[in-house]
Amino acid sequence: MSEFIQQLPALLGVVIGALGSYLVVMRGERVRFRQEQAARWEERRLAAYADYARQLKKTITLTYRVASHLGNDPHPHPLAPDQAEPLLAEAADARDPAGEALLLLGSREVVDRARTWVVAVLALEAFLREGTRDPEAWQELLERQREAREGYYAAVRADLALPPGHPARWPLPPGADAAARR
Repeated sequence: MSEFIQQLPALLGVVIGALGSYLVVMRGERVRFRQEQAARWEERRLAAYADYARQLKKTITLTYRVASHLGNDPHPHPLAPDQAEPLLAEAADARDPAGEALLLLGSREVVDRARTWVVAVLALEAFLREGTRDPEAWQELLERQREAREGYYAAVRADLALPPGHPARWPLPPGADAAARR
């Protein structure tokens, strides 16, 4: 029995060491799993944010083209309102699922900024549906839309802890294509 008692401290040391190693490994695995899970959700949020912006931009591009047809915008590819209507409806239909993903995955701030942006875009559409021919009023609506877009992107960058980005306002030399400013 005295041999067993002499080896007991070594045996206890092995058991405690094995238990300690197990706990350290399990804690490390748990931390790694949480980090990977957070990264996956961050990737999904980024995809939802980008998809929503892409869908909204389809509508915006169509409004520029219709505004050009009405004489409100210098876009080089005018589009008649009757030709644009099915395309605008299609863009709105594509925007709805993207908006639902945004609601599901987005932060409160991003969703609020997205709402501000889409309201500005809906104002562009309403302006054109009325057949308004007022380039100055159109420019004011465009400025509201641009500010709302900047707010949306700033909120996305803040939510995803990205560095500040470009405001997407590119001054062009005189005579350059005005459509490139968007």
